[in-house]
Amino acid sequence: MRSVHNLPYETKEEPVTVPLPDGTRLSARVWRPICSDEEPMPAVLEYIPYRQRDLTAVRDSIHHPYLAGHGYVCVRVDLRGTGDSDGVLGDEYLEQEQRDAEDVLEWLTAQPWCDGNTGMMGISWGAFAALQVAARQPESLRAIVIASFTDDRYADDMHYMGGTLLSDNLAEAGTMFAYSTCPPDPAVVGDRWRRMWHERLEGSEPWVLEWLRHQRRDDYWRHASVCEDYQAVRCPVLASSGWADGYSNAVTRLLAHLDVPRKGLIGPWSHKFPHLGRPGPAIGYLQEVVRWWDHWLKGEDNGVMDGPMLSTWMQDSVPPSTSYEQRPGRWVVEPEWPSPYVSRVVHPLSRYRIGRPEERGHEEQEHGEQRDEEPPAALTVRSPLSVGQFAGKWASYNAPPDLPYDQREEDGGSLVFETEPLTERVEILGSPSVELELSVTEPVAQVAARLSDVAPDGSATRITYGLLNLTRHSGTGDPEPLEPGRRYRATVHLNGVAQAFPPGHRIRLSLSTSYWPLAWPPPKPSLLSVYENSSTLTLPVRTPQEEGEAPRGLFGEPEGAPPLTTTTLVPPEERWDVKRDLIGYQHELEIVKDRGLERLDHIGLDVGRRAYERYTAVADDFTSVAGESVWTMRFRRDGWETKTVTRTVLTCTDSAFHVHATLDAYEWGNRVFSRTWNEEVPRDCL
Repeated sequence: MRSVHNLPYETKEEPVTVPLPDGTRLSARVWRPICSDEEPMPAVLEYIPYRQRDLTAVRDSIHHPYLAGHGYVCVRVDLRGTGDSDGVLGDEYLEQEQRDAEDVLEWLTAQPWCDGNTGMMGISWGAFAALQVAARQPESLRAIVIASFTDDRYADDMHYMGGTLLSDNLAEAGTMFAYSTCPPDPAVVGDRWRRMWHERLEGSEPWVLEWLRHQRRDDYWRHASVCEDYQAVRCPVLASSGWADGYSNAVTRLLAHLDVPRKGLIGPWSHKFPHLGRPGPAIGYLQEVVRWWDHWLKGEDNGVMDGPMLSTWMQDSVPPSTSYEQRPGRWVVEPEWPSPYVSRVVHPLSRYRIGRPEERGHEEQEHGEQRDEEPPAALTVRSPLSVGQFAGKWASYNAPPDLPYDQREEDGGSLVFETEPLTERVEILGSPSVELELSVTEPVAQVAARLSDVAPDGSATRITYGLLNLTRHSGTGDPEPLEPGRRYRATVHLNGVAQAFPPGHRIRLSLSTSYWPLAWPPPKPSLLSVYENSSTLTLPVRTPQEEGEAPRGLFGEPEGAPPLTTTTLVPPEERWDVKRDLIGYQHELEIVKDRGLERLDHIGLDVGRRAYERYTAVADDFTSVAGESVWTMRFRRDGWETKTVTRTVLTCTDSAFHVHATLDAYEWGNRVFSRTWNEEVPRDCL
């Protein structure tokens, strides 16, 4: 990324406190042109819980000063109960959080340096916040810019996928357990820091408990899910994500369902801003954001809405790897979404083959007369719990390397269907789906569907995947136990992707009955029977068109302001280890993401963050699975030193989940707070 020093506007940075109507004070930082003292300008808000003074300070220093240098007041606010803000944060996307955001926007418009026009931007939580607040239609909000988000909190977030419980539900709960219990900085809030900290410690509960109490789509998840009413969003939207991210589906859904000016951008990236995108290529995203704000907040006629609705990176074939610096491919553009260049092509599944589309009609005719008397043959699988150990993370953060590895070992415990070697290049863009006629031997069962690119040497690179809790086969709202032996029809929707398969390669569909530890398994292993000739794979095949090819130089090189300097005091550590004990038959995945100890030179603060995750199981005992998330957060400067250690362990029986959690807080190595939770949550067809 190129650091830009000479920007159109000279800027200044200042900490501010935003007062709310109930007396709560939110901690914020403002970057703005110096001339805004006399010439008010539009304000852009980023609103997240991740501590603007320290934990996101380096990242913030890249894009907020850059945007300010192009004529905007950029405001980064810590949510109630985080950073140096007052209060306690008890959960995500609460009504209180959104009301506070509206109050912040109203406060911004009242400042002498704001011209009354506001925008919101962010990635992940910040994008959720912007989209959710946009649906509330605050008067000053003119447009939003969002990256790596979802419009559906239940079906397409880190909690549940296809009605299955994701391990990231535990991992993210562990993250927020740690972040929400960190102390404010005495250098900002003064002597009341300890009282504020203990208020947070006393008011905290492991968030995983609330998320486990809602195992089906209920009002808890409907709240702040914009998919419940797309028409509520009335301002323009610039939306982006990456194919390696867990949030690869929402961009195209917004393009299809919103009725406002909108643009979409999907690259090869993991959970990163596009100007910091990995795998690369990263792009000049901030230049695009400036053009967006110039048009919608300043009224400039700059053609930002000209051209395609969606620009996306069509990925070329690559060998399997847990990390890529760059993903080969090319930019393609779509005039609208759904795209006129994409067709849903249905392939029949029969005897371990993915048939050609033209075969389906012939086979249905051939078998039609005898189908009632002689039902199709069944192909069966009961997967070992080891299937899924090379699945990677639900959402890749690319640190440590966390993408799926070679699928051949996973496929050994799966039911596999495969095409003949391709005779010509095939490109897909969108969400594949698998429609199955099936039966199972247990009342609660799941299926994981994976699509892979198989090279001539046999290596298999996972392209996309989908999960379905079969008790939700008719919808995720009202699950029902399955009747063993009864035949059902179920559709598994795979995550959206843009992928090219070259000639000589094969397309492989793999079905498994477990996918641990990415997804929590059902209470007992089940034998899955899939009936051939009545099950299908549907691919969103893109036909290349000259007008659909992006011009060279579609995006500039990534730019940003020079980042803040830091000093490494203790080096970081990253590990991703798969272990198997062939005596006790325990297998485990161990993940370490330790950022060491880093000094933020501009404020003389030492910050340490260490995340540890461990997922274990014994043999094929589905009730032996366990997940653990441990976080250590350290803050230190002359005269002040704190540490919090949070630990959450999730285990289960065939009827309930068990949560054991601990929270310990330390000053100068002395424990000043300790609490333990031991709670049980019944399983709900899960």
